[in-house]
Amino acid sequence: MSKQVIPLTSGHTYHIWTHANGDEDLFRSKENYNYFLEKYQYHVHPVVDTFAYCLMPNHLHLMVRVKSEDVLKDFYREKKSKKSKDLTGFQNLSGLVSQQFSNLFNGYTKAYNNMYDRKGSLFKRPFQRKLIHSDEYFIRLIAYIHNNPIHHGFTENLSDWPFSSWHAYTLDKLTKIQNEEAMNWFGDLKNFKAIHHNFAHAKNRAPFE
Repeated sequence: MSKQVIPLTSGHTYHIWTHANGDEDLFRSKENYNYFLEKYQYHVHPVVDTFAYCLMPNHLHLMVRVKSEDVLKDFYREKKSKKSKDLTGFQNLSGLVSQQFSNLFNGYTKAYNNMYDRKGSLFKRPFQRKLIHSDEYFIRLIAYIHNNPIHHGFTENLSDWPFSSWHAYTLDKLTKIQNEEAMNWFGDLKNFKAIHHNFAHAKNRAPFE
């Protein structure tokens, strides 16, 4: 019996992750990574606040908070007024949020298939999600997501991996990542970096017990 998929509800924060089917990669080039992030801004950013992300060659991690019901309703009305064809498949606002993620994954798959002359699905279904239930989990999850490139042996320095939100926290530039709010949990940038460093060298690198 399949495990019940938890809903994505307004005001709640989630760890979202997904993996490529089989032994395939989701991203083969810098162009692929950038295209995915561009489509993420189009499909998903209107319905969630993003605290962290990391794109790896064959999987990805996100930490997001679903926006308020008023924002979701306004988004729905705007899309409905444009007679959008991608509003099927949901019966409530939670379904709308899930649908936006599906639109992202399906749209990226279509472009990826065209580029590499392949067919079929690319992402495992359904995409995974877990409710974040505590401040400690919040902090550990951000460190876990950013440390993925080190954990999987792609780099020894977080700054060397370009496809994560680490740079939104450590560089002084405009970003749509909710870095200022998240930094309140860490205290300051020095502590933020220290927690990430300690997490990278911890025996237990899971984001939760």
